[in-house]
Amino acid sequence: MLPRRVARLRRLALIGLAGALAVSMSACASQRDSGGSGANDTLVFGAAGAPKNFDPIFNDDGESFRPARQMFDTLITYKPGTTELQGALATAWTPSADGKSWTFTLRQGVKFHDGTPFNAAAVCFNFDRWYNMKGAAAQSQMIYYGDVFEGFAHNEGDAGGQPVYKSCEAKDDHTAVLNLNKAKGAFPDAFGLTSLSISSPDALKKYNADAVTQSGDSFSYPAYATDHPTGTGPYKFQSFDKTNNTITLVRNDDYWGEKAKIGKLIFKIIPDENARKQELAAGTIDGYDYPSPADYNALKSAGDQVLIRPAFNVLYLGINQKNNPKLTDVRVRKAIEYAINKDQLVKNKLPTGAYAQNQLLPNNVPGYTDAVEKHNFDQAMAKQLLNEAGAAGMTLNFYVPTEVTRPYMPNPVEIASAITDDLKAVGLNVNVVQEPWNGGYKDDVQKAGKQDLHLLGWTGDYADAGNFIGTFFGRQKAEFGFNNPQIFSALSTADAQVTADAKKAAYEQASVLISQYVPAVPLASSPPGIVVRANVHNLIPTPLTDERFYTVTKG
Repeated sequence: MLPRRVARLRRLALIGLAGALAVSMSACASQRDSGGSGANDTLVFGAAGAPKNFDPIFNDDGESFRPARQMFDTLITYKPGTTELQGALATAWTPSADGKSWTFTLRQGVKFHDGTPFNAAAVCFNFDRWYNMKGAAAQSQMIYYGDVFEGFAHNEGDAGGQPVYKSCEAKDDHTAVLNLNKAKGAFPDAFGLTSLSISSPDALKKYNADAVTQSGDSFSYPAYATDHPTGTGPYKFQSFDKTNNTITLVRNDDYWGEKAKIGKLIFKIIPDENARKQELAAGTIDGYDYPSPADYNALKSAGDQVLIRPAFNVLYLGINQKNNPKLTDVRVRKAIEYAINKDQLVKNKLPTGAYAQNQLLPNNVPGYTDAVEKHNFDQAMAKQLLNEAGAAGMTLNFYVPTEVTRPYMPNPVEIASAITDDLKAVGLNVNVVQEPWNGGYKDDVQKAGKQDLHLLGWTGDYADAGNFIGTFFGRQKAEFGFNNPQIFSALSTADAQVTADAKKAAYEQASVLISQYVPAVPLASSPPGIVVRANVHNLIPTPLTDERFYTVTKG
């Protein structure tokens, strides 16, 4: 279902692009489009937030991944506009019969941005680097690696499991064999994760890439991650001007694949959505992500193109059981879900096409099931459960992100305000704590676990339930503060399945268990938009929100 649906939406997007081309060629073209070939060789895109750093392995959010995806390649990637796999640095990948090893045939003639060769030794260097990473600070920032590979050679951070990774062998320059301690149902799709991008071994060593340090709740990153990211991608890093909030990338003329059409790509960090809209109207940027759904018609009327991605995400209200003993009572967690009017939230705060959720999976991912336990809006039931649990009138610290717009939450402060009103209506006291997305929020919520409730979500990296509920609840995490061996075991069992039918059935069972336990409240799934000016062509929207800009042209 998903590939056909994505293909249909992609065709519609291309029709829209063709229409926009006709407009841009007409006499009514905006005066902002003038500027000559020089202007058309630079694309300025409005980013919703600042990147944490530029080393993919230490990141897990879209604003950090956006520039990384232009500079780095993974072994496997996804066909533009879909979740279907295609080759990248690897041209072929073959599992062993037991799923415990993967053989990659590597692309030849590829060079890193520093001129050093890409080969099997470089692949093994990267995997060995991740596996042998030292220090709790560094390991704690490797969120995707921890979720997929479960452990390190020596666990010092959040990861506490036995490592999935065993070894990597460079059979020859163009053949790498990855050996695992157990089969993983997440592969081969997970090899396309941006976090698992391949870096230049020389640059990693030269710029001390592993030297991540922590002071209190703050993390500091080495020169590789801040100033010298070195991949094989169609764009190369030039600068990060923190004074002007701009990240500048330039075309990699030695790229192994299709060369970027535009010579200079600038990401301008504009946290406020209204400010992004104003800069688009002024012509100082060529596009931006996550326009407010309320602005779609006005943007189209101004001649801009609003491209809509399929809904492939989940917004949730996280519940941390660590700090407040009453939250360990499932009746209280269910009461919180009963208290929230999800349908009203979707209608008032989310774009057309969004839908209320009763589980933490999009409805187009295998593992989604109608058998989950549902806690639909019922204020009377919420009050009854709170009274039974002795939790009526309790106070909850609700952490809310600012200075960010995410695919699943166009305006987190407004969404949080609606949820707060619903919780207060059933007698709960809510203390709202607002923090900048990359200025303390994510670390306080996901590392320190300071909150009782928090607003977060997830956009799928590939079409597998493990990338959603496995990422959330596959092991103990500070974000949720609970230990439920039954759920952990169910997700581990599902992740070990290698056939589609067995995997689907196992994840459906896990989804039911999660719905009964309520470690978080699923709220909604949304189709996020992306807007570009009429003279911008060939940007292909994707359900994974991992748009690549090398295809884009202007003029």
